Amino acid sequence: MKTIVFSWRYLWSRPLAAALNLLLLSLGLASITFLLLVGHQINSAFERDLAGIDVVVGAKGSPMQLILSGVFQLDVPTGNVPLAAIKALQLHPQVAEVIPISMGDSFRGFRIVGTTPDYISHYEAKLAQGALWEAPMQAVLGARVARESGFKIGDTFTGTHGLAPGGHAHGQSPYTVTGILAPNGSVLDRLVLTPLESVWQVHETDTALDDDDRKVMQDEREVTLALIQYKTPLAAVTFPRFINTSTEMQAAAPALEITRLLSMVGVGIDVLRALAGVLLLTAALSVFIALWGAVRERRADLALLRMLGAPPRKVAGLLLCEALWLALLASMLGVLAGQGLTALLGWALQLEQSVLLGALSWPVELAGVPALALGVALASALLPAWEAYRVSVFELLQSR
Repeated sequence: MKTIVFSWRYLWSRPLAAALNLLLLSLGLASITFLLLVGHQINSAFERDLAGIDVVVGAKGSPMQLILSGVFQLDVPTGNVPLAAIKALQLHPQVAEVIPISMGDSFRGFRIVGTTPDYISHYEAKLAQGALWEAPMQAVLGARVARESGFKIGDTFTGTHGLAPGGHAHGQSPYTVTGILAPNGSVLDRLVLTPLESVWQVHETDTALDDDDRKVMQDEREVTLALIQYKTPLAAVTFPRFINTSTEMQAAAPALEITRLLSMVGVGIDVLRALAGVLLLTAALSVFIALWGAVRERRADLALLRMLGAPPRKVAGLLLCEALWLALLASMLGVLAGQGLTALLGWALQLEQSVLLGALSWPVELAGVPALALGVALASALLPAWEAYRVSVFELLQSR
């Protein structure tokens, strides 16, 4: 205990140097913590929202755009496809489940999605209040939508055309809230869900000129895309080729597109990792220089400790404890700063409405941050500690 107390006092006997070493080490650890947290949260969100979705079928265009818009609700859809074509896919022998999705309107920035109850069941979402829809123009709110809007069961609202605020309001077609989903961390938290018939009814009411026109529109109904689950893994080889070559639609594999997306942003992540490595190397050199200088400056103190009976290992342990104090403090500050940076990024870029980035999380990989700090501090202290260990008390006294 005396060694620990002495090392603490020795550390702060030079407060400016100690604070600089602590700052450099904390910055490096904060950068690594930030990268770990962002990577963990994004991967978790991708895995959560992609679970059970083998392929997305929609209008021809960018496959990645189709995935981002259909699964994560982050992008603009590539277009619409005929309802009859999606219904035909339900009869395909390689298809186990088809979940139609229809988009185009929003409410206060949150997307209104026409679908079936299978969409809610797919993500294993539970109702916190109310019930699912039983008729068109009824809606179930995601947990985040309900929290930010303050809506309750029985409240009514109208959507606006487009996926961003400021579009034309569909004032003649109000929705009634029948249910509110419990939070489950999936894309459903930030959606307004309604039956497919609601989306068709809203646009047919606004655009149809008469009953004949409305009848024509009913016969030509469309959806935005379909989320599909295969019956067998073999379908992953043949089904997308069938869609892309034999129909006017396209099939996009989520796993393939997300891998491509992550590889595109991998260069930026590598640069950040390199920056964090440079900060840690700089911190290690700074700690080494500070401890090496401390051995030189404290030769009288070390001589006195040896004369009072302190063995060489305790003198060396004093310097190692200083390094351990730095590692402990820097780990705490680095992890807290990394969590703060992640939360700040989620707030500043409003990513909580996309992949829910920014919430506090403690992945297992985060345990490596204190271990890294310990390794850097000890590596920096080994040579100064060995210098203090091997010098005899007589040499220390003679240097005075």
